[in-house]
Amino acid sequence: MASQEKDMKHDHTEIHAIHHEVLGDKETLSHAYEAENREHEMGLWEAFKTYPWACFWAFLMCFTIVMESFDMFLCGSWPALGAFQRKYGIMIAEGKFAIPTKWQSALFQSGQCGAFVGVFLAGPITNRIGYRLTTVCGLVLMILTIFVSFFANSLPLLVVGQALEGVPWGLFIANSPAYASEIVPLVLRSSAAATLQMSWSIGAMLVAAATYSYSHRMDQWAWRVPIALQWVFPIPLLVLVWLSPESPWWLIRRGRKEEALRSIKRLGSKRQGNNEETLAMMERTVEIEAHAGGEPKLTDLFKGTDLRRTLITCFMYASQNFAGNLIANQATFFFEQAGMSSEFAFKLNLINTSLGLVANIASLPLAGSLGRRTIYLWGTAFNATMLFTLGVCASVKQTQSTNYAQACLGVIISFVYAGTLGPISYSIISETSSVRLRALSTGMGRAAYYVCEIPMIYLASNLLNPTGWNLAGKCGYVWGGTATICWLVAYFYLPELKDRSYRELDILFNRKAPARQFKKTVIDVKDND
Repeated sequence: MASQEKDMKHDHTEIHAIHHEVLGDKETLSHAYEAENREHEMGLWEAFKTYPWACFWAFLMCFTIVMESFDMFLCGSWPALGAFQRKYGIMIAEGKFAIPTKWQSALFQSGQCGAFVGVFLAGPITNRIGYRLTTVCGLVLMILTIFVSFFANSLPLLVVGQALEGVPWGLFIANSPAYASEIVPLVLRSSAAATLQMSWSIGAMLVAAATYSYSHRMDQWAWRVPIALQWVFPIPLLVLVWLSPESPWWLIRRGRKEEALRSIKRLGSKRQGNNEETLAMMERTVEIEAHAGGEPKLTDLFKGTDLRRTLITCFMYASQNFAGNLIANQATFFFEQAGMSSEFAFKLNLINTSLGLVANIASLPLAGSLGRRTIYLWGTAFNATMLFTLGVCASVKQTQSTNYAQACLGVIISFVYAGTLGPISYSIISETSSVRLRALSTGMGRAAYYVCEIPMIYLASNLLNPTGWNLAGKCGYVWGGTATICWLVAYFYLPELKDRSYRELDILFNRKAPARQFKKTVIDVKDND
């Protein structure tokens, strides 16, 4: 016990060893000023050329989300597979089967329940061993848990398999946006975090292609082969993540200055010669935050100005469930309920996910040029309008034209989400929290996502399922209403984070600047409050 206490004291001393004199060192502060001014002046293309490896490693870490996306959309497609319906469903008409609503919800919810556990594990583990090793552990766990789902021969065992797979998802989704935003310069932060949504779309597109290819089979391989395809991702990712540099911000917080400098050098190009200045800028910000609280704890998220930042992060994650995303997650099933044939529904979902990837790619320069707040408000407003239109279209007398109109509206809603709300949410999430609490904050935010999503999945399944409320496109009224609420909350409480360094954001939150004044408030490069 005495030895353990001694080790803890040593760790605490190590964490703060390099921070106690930074703000009093004029040379270090001068370097920090230069680095921060340089980041503000750097253009998008210049930043990409200067930090190509940072962009690569950020995308690689975000690409781990492809596994959660793949499995979530795979679960959403199972109720639409004829072979799966016949194996596990109940007969609702002559020759027609459907998965009972409770099992459809359970399959979709179980992975989220596992991820809910994972996001709470992510913060403490990452603070202890870093982003890189935490992700490596998650990938190993992912490889092992896929076995349960692949060999499952009943719905209960499938549910268990999905729950186990969810635990590493939680590690990935909590760490990816935080790591990506920490290793790239200011102008690239939004684009780097937005690639997480691109990975989500890639996973959805791969599932759409796999399920369409096997949708004609009427045996167990119609769903087992797509499950097995999940093993394609973790092994190469495991090798690459093992080779990736640790976040220099995390290394500085642990007092490992030399390793942080090496990491900064690995993230830039060979022509980049301002590494010491970048290190000084990071040291300065870490020391300012260290004065506010020392060793990060989960309870710190709910104290002082960090409570406001935590609420914004939780809101951004939770709001992803309320503006049409749940329709996108069960797109194939939605298209069937809108009146499309099973085969055409799978084809349309492939088109839908491909368009989503196009929207993600188009959003990258958009996120770097327009404000986060602007993109979120306009995207939410448009989708709310489309969702209400979907509800109206489903309420009139149904014909082939109204069926196709509902399907088209579903594609438009998914496209707009993939180009605005989805990617910009991750940008806001990765920038809002303080550097000191980032690993804990992103985990807490994602937990809020699952707290909202799990009951929403039950609601969405009942809204669409013929064994439930069978409302089909009329669910647009429900999601249109929730999207409107999200817009109102964001209008009054979501600040503009574009072009702000982490130090400037700390100061703005500490000064309790109103959300709509963030963009106008001037912060001097020498301010340390």
